[in-house]
Amino acid sequence: VQFVESGGGLVQPGESLRLSCVVSGFNFPTYGMSWYRQAPGKEREAVAIIFGTNNRPNYADSVKGRFTISRDNAKNTVYLQMHRLKPENTGVYLCTAAGAIFPWGQATQVTVSS
Repeated sequence: VQFVESGGGLVQPGESLRLSCVVSGFNFPTYGMSWYRQAPGKEREAVAIIFGTNNRPNYADSVKGRFTISRDNAKNTVYLQMHRLKPENTGVYLCTAAGAIFPWGQATQVTVSS
């Protein structure tokens, strides 16, 4: 099982980023997929999830209306579109399969700073 996150970077507040996570090693379409963020010195927290059966998304309150999670089952890829970024969105972002115990990927760093 492998998760390869990409798309992070250094942006100013108010800007946008699109994260991608390419997965392999399991039946991707049948799993819900989640994005997590871990800020320095803080616990890892869930940001968004997209369910595998109906593609219904769910978001942390802090990102509702600004972030959009989506998936392309043909490409085994899950995305996180982030708009109107804030400094508190800074952290490493990781994806994983919901409800499964799989090793974490290498993550992608997002830094929001002026």
